[in-house]
Amino acid sequence: MSQTPAQVLHGRGCQLDLRRPRIMGVLNVTPDSFSDGGRYAHTDAALEQGLILIRDGADLLDIGGESTRPGAAAVSADEELCRVIPVIERLRQETDLPISIDTTKAVVAKAALQAGANFINDISGLSFDAEMAAVAAETGAGLFLMHTRGRPQEMQQDTDYQDLLTEVSASLQQSAQVALAAGVSRRKLAIDPGIGFGKSATGNLEILHHLSRFHPLGFPILLGTSRKSFIGMITGQPDPAQRLAGTLATLALAVAQGVQLFRVHDVRPARDALLVAWAIRERQLPE
Repeated sequence: MSQTPAQVLHGRGCQLDLRRPRIMGVLNVTPDSFSDGGRYAHTDAALEQGLILIRDGADLLDIGGESTRPGAAAVSADEELCRVIPVIERLRQETDLPISIDTTKAVVAKAALQAGANFINDISGLSFDAEMAAVAAETGAGLFLMHTRGRPQEMQQDTDYQDLLTEVSASLQQSAQVALAAGVSRRKLAIDPGIGFGKSATGNLEILHHLSRFHPLGFPILLGTSRKSFIGMITGQPDPAQRLAGTLATLALAVAQGVQLFRVHDVRPARDALLVAWAIRERQLPE
């Protein structure tokens, strides 16, 4: 397989130019997300925050209606729909920026795409809902495939691997094969090694040290390290909101390894860090 990352990622009715790093702005419309739970649970607040993320330089927005933090309780599809659909509809009235729906439920993904979303961000890598791949294929959605081990309620109970990098790569390869077999175009797929999902802190560091190992799979890489607990363990910051500096360090080091997509809460400082890291790597100024 090619070790050269794709230069374009296609979504439903849109595309992302990946010749420089791109930012996925996090918009959680949940009461219990680990970092900002409850702040944007109302549609007006979520709309305002989404527009702020766009103003600060987000290249796409990732809207989630079910917390996936370790130990988070599951919510029904109806509840998830009530949370995300009004926000997507309102944002679509205000902007044509690409929108990703962060969900593991095919029914939610399909409704979100009908409401104006362009991508599906499935933290389960198509393993929680057998219909998800078909929804992506039928709608033409772009698809982010993440590695995890088990649902959020139990995923941190088993973080031991015989060979972490090999097992994560094999799982992502399997997820991609499921998508391709369902009819999803290869140019619409990106992969995410799943930092903090079924991994220990040392496992997260191992993945971050070897991000270039995932390039041979042949897909753009999405990385989500923003404010995560392993950063707090390193820096002694129990408050997720105080983990920005640590987050920026992970972004810069990932750019050096060729990662192209970054899921972050703090868009403006992330944008600056990514552009500087990219300029150093490429030895040129951004256009």
